[in-house]
Amino acid sequence: MRVILIGCEYTGKTTLAKNVLDWIKANMGNPICGWHDHFVLPFIEGTGPEAEAEAAQVLSLKPSLLEKYARYMIHYHLGHSFYLDNHHLLVNWYYGDAVYAPLYYGYGGIGQYADRRVMARYYDAEVMRMAPDTVLVLTKASAEVIRRRMQAGRHPHCILKEQDVELVLQRFEEEYNNSLIRRRFTLDTTEKTPEETFRDFLRQMEPHLTPADQQALLVHGHLLKDISG
Repeated sequence: MRVILIGCEYTGKTTLAKNVLDWIKANMGNPICGWHDHFVLPFIEGTGPEAEAEAAQVLSLKPSLLEKYARYMIHYHLGHSFYLDNHHLLVNWYYGDAVYAPLYYGYGGIGQYADRRVMARYYDAEVMRMAPDTVLVLTKASAEVIRRRMQAGRHPHCILKEQDVELVLQRFEEEYNNSLIRRRFTLDTTEKTPEETFRDFLRQMEPHLTPADQQALLVHGHLLKDISG
């Protein structure tokens, strides 16, 4: 299963990614795979004073250095070694950079050096060349619900500002619509529980399962019955 999961913060991407990974491991023979969810600056995992200090240090870099850092992270995950296995799962990847970099990091805007909208289409073309079975999934929710989720519990190192929610939702929608990746679907989490969103993901993912996916499911005695019910 090769999936690029994109969307604004607080649309449920992290929870969905965990549920999908648990399902893959339970139904496809516990393959060695995981979601790459480290593409939105400052790329820091963990909490506490040390993590906060490291995040501040990263964000204090000049835009030109941030741009190089982000470009390395994005390009590295396009390496051939990642496509040797059937599973390559990424959260926001170059789409997040296309949305957030011009807004918050000072690089990659329209007409600027390394315009992230232009680069996103370049990476789309590379993904389609290397792995045309890749599926693009957009998670979204209403701006009101996103703000409510933000107020209920802010994510560590979250860059999103409440006044920008509508703009960020619009930009992710634009990137999704402009993508060259043809296998795709959307998930609206506004009124859905994480479990309902997960079931919707499985239902819409069914026609995009590769022969390798189907073989793994067959071998472990589950096939598509777990998807449909």
